[in-house]
Amino acid sequence: MTEKNNRIIDYFFEYAQIFIGIVLASIGLKTFLLPNGFLDGGVTGIAILVKTQVNISMSILLVLFSIPFLILGYYTVSKRIVIKSIISILGLALFIHFENFQTVTDDKLLISIFGGLLVGSGIGIAIRNGSVLDGSEILGVYVNDKFGISIGKVILFFNIILFSVTAFVISAEVALYSILTYIIASKVTDTVIEGFEDFIGVTIVSKKNDLIKIAILEELGTGLTLYKGSSGFGSQGEAENFDIIHSIINRIDIKKMYRLIHDIDKQAFIVEFDVNSVKGGVLRHYIDKKKNKKLKKFKDSVLANTEKQDL
Repeated sequence: MTEKNNRIIDYFFEYAQIFIGIVLASIGLKTFLLPNGFLDGGVTGIAILVKTQVNISMSILLVLFSIPFLILGYYTVSKRIVIKSIISILGLALFIHFENFQTVTDDKLLISIFGGLLVGSGIGIAIRNGSVLDGSEILGVYVNDKFGISIGKVILFFNIILFSVTAFVISAEVALYSILTYIIASKVTDTVIEGFEDFIGVTIVSKKNDLIKIAILEELGTGLTLYKGSSGFGSQGEAENFDIIHSIINRIDIKKMYRLIHDIDKQAFIVEFDVNSVKGGVLRHYIDKKKNKKLKKFKDSVLANTEKQDL
């Protein structure tokens, strides 16, 4: 298969997933949030708020309020993202206009939860495929680039103003339920973007790195990478020419890894950090500890070197 065909297939799957995101977001809006006047954050929230005060189609309001952010995006993010976002926002507006779903429930708590769940899923799927359904993310990118303020803080400040106006214009109750919707939607968006698997990166510095390498490979079955450290200074004084171990594991195994390292070297220096995306390697296909002959050879070689050093 040619590179051109591969690119066409990739584009097809990207837009297919964006389409699914549009459908989910529009169902969340039309079935749960819009009939009850509940808001999500960002541009969608502004459009819903204005819709409660004027007799203008939600689809038209969504497109109108998105235009300034798309123009801003033209100068701040890639043109490809802007084009995809225009297509996505127009698609969302059309779905909202033509969808005719009936409301599922009158329970305000369920409306907030499932409305946020569906809208957050849709936004997350769109962002994961290089598009946005809400222009407030573009505003966050612009302010971050211009003034160094984090994107999360910009969006949070934007929504604080929005929900404050909602409390004043509609009611405090609607504002509170809308905040709940926004929190759920943002958490679901993050989960969809970052994935459901929860990975942890671990960096280990130890004089007994050879034994720790074997323990990780044998007991956890995950791969690892070694960095060559030339020199360093810590609680045990100066160190030279040592290996730094870097490995990625599932969060569920982190306690076991700590125990393995502690049993070998109580003075080991360990740095733990979150990992959002992992591809390739042996993380999802654990090393077969019984049948892997290369692992056995590696272990024998390490143990032999360790015995020489002890002598």
